[in-house]
Amino acid sequence: MQTNNRRVRLASSALMALTLAATAAACGSDDEGTTADGKVKLTVATFNEFGYEELIEEYNAMQDDVVVEQKKAGTANEHQDNLYTKLAAGSGLSDIEAIEVDWWSALMEQSDAFVDLSDPEVEGRWLDWKTEAATTPDGALIGYGTDIGPEGICYRADLFEKAGMPTDREKVAEMFGTWDDYFEAGRQFVKKVPDTAWYDSSGGTAQAMINQVEYSFEDEDNTVIAAENPEVKEVFDTITANAADGLSTGLTQWSEDWTASFQDNGFATMACPGWMLGVIEGNADGVEGWDIANVFPGGGGNWGGSYLTVPAQGDNVEEAKELAKWLTAPEQQIKAFEAKGTFPSQVEALDDPALTGSINAFFN
Repeated sequence: MQTNNRRVRLASSALMALTLAATAAACGSDDEGTTADGKVKLTVATFNEFGYEELIEEYNAMQDDVVVEQKKAGTANEHQDNLYTKLAAGSGLSDIEAIEVDWWSALMEQSDAFVDLSDPEVEGRWLDWKTEAATTPDGALIGYGTDIGPEGICYRADLFEKAGMPTDREKVAEMFGTWDDYFEAGRQFVKKVPDTAWYDSSGGTAQAMINQVEYSFEDEDNTVIAAENPEVKEVFDTITANAADGLSTGLTQWSEDWTASFQDNGFATMACPGWMLGVIEGNADGVEGWDIANVFPGGGGNWGGSYLTVPAQGDNVEEAKELAKWLTAPEQQIKAFEAKGTFPSQVEALDDPALTGSINAFFN
């Protein structure tokens, strides 16, 4: 699957910045920085699935004077709310805080609240565009990259067969060179299988398309341009027209009805960043026919991906930096991939046989 090097900027992140107070004085982390027996205590706050459970156990087993505890929010929104509240308060954050890529535009306004993680030991460790997104205008690196979201198209081969369409993933890939090709295939599909939509969600498909726009909602100077951006308008018009043609389920991603649609042949395709594979497998448990084509309309895209930051308000900043460095090393990124399917952003990890030779039985 392919990625591009365009940094996505969201207008919503600019609005979030307004909720942040000026960086407050350091006031201590979420818990006391030591355990009852005098060991350094580090907390790592994440959301969804980072694949860190076994890694943290491994790290603890390696340490004599450090104990690490993970705090995992159920959703990114829950984690984000906690992050912004405690940033504004100036205290209460964990020693390491996970950050989703789309939050950077707002958080860069508060970059002094995070420790500069620049280190000769990690130079060149990540894909260039991954590092660039977490680098401040004055050159400070305030986030170590975790996963990325390279995209393909996931599809139901059994439903394609029902519509008389090719099912082999290489032939399917030939059908989806451009978005026009993809939507035209969808119009043909819904004529043959009228009870099934072509894709899972208008919002999700629009997000995948907008992720290919270099400056979508804000320009390079963080000026909001969404209202007058012709590329955004074109995406909106395209998605609206295709929804009217019956290509979309009309459902919102992550809603209960959307989740249920995996079980009742609700749709035939969806945009698939690497982290979505686990979501599909979980929601479509027991459903046979899922496959993935090594193509993305319009030439590749990246959807999502996260970072580890070290808040400056923490009690054990140096120890936290070492832990963040270890968790994002290529060896650990591969272990996280094996645990939860998080696609590595580490250059060395991308050539690891554990990644390149990985087989997912659910996706054939």
